[in-house]
Amino acid sequence: MAEQNEYPGRLIAIDGSRGKDTAAAAASVIEALKSRQVECAISRFDASGLFGELTAAARGDRQLSARTLTLVYAADLAFRLRWEIRPVLEAGGVVVASPYVETAVAFGTACGLDEQWIRELLRFAPKPDLRARAEERKLKKGWKPRLDRGYAEYCAAMLEASSPKLVTKKTRRAVIAALNRPGRKMYRLSGSDVEKLAKAATDSLRAAANRSPARSRSARR
Repeated sequence: MAEQNEYPGRLIAIDGSRGKDTAAAAASVIEALKSRQVECAISRFDASGLFGELTAAARGDRQLSARTLTLVYAADLAFRLRWEIRPVLEAGGVVVASPYVETAVAFGTACGLDEQWIRELLRFAPKPDLRARAEERKLKKGWKPRLDRGYAEYCAAMLEASSPKLVTKKTRRAVIAALNRPGRKMYRLSGSDVEKLAKAATDSLRAAANRSPARSRSARR
């Protein structure tokens, strides 16, 4: 069952199709929050080191599937929640998760995995208080297969030998389309949206401080 506790802190999820873009977006949000005297932590992809270990184990034999990579992402996210995200939320702080659930869902579905299966796999992750999309750059290009960038670039490097059709420009466009689906409250981090997100996070944090910590949080997405 998805986590339903409401924390005194605030969780900001930043998702995107390129690691460099999500990292830049996270840095901008953190800077904007600090200008409002709000300190925050950040939780990044591969905090657990599992993907690094997978790289070493698969050296010379990268016959991995998108499903396997999604399972590893879930394990890494569980580590991030245990050691980086929940402690900050419980202490009443702000934590930026870059990337978070939607990046894994978008990439997995673009590679042909069932969306409901991915969401069930990641249902242990608490719903973010605020969602944001990184400003996408180099839209006409695919991913550079890089093990030292973001989740999508890492997957591209691991899949290019066994499943080259999954790491094309078309797949990246599908990931972006999935992240841009309407019907979700989401900040698009370009122009003034960074300041809008920082203000919303600050206001939400203050409002949460005035509420009882025992109130339940909806687990619906």
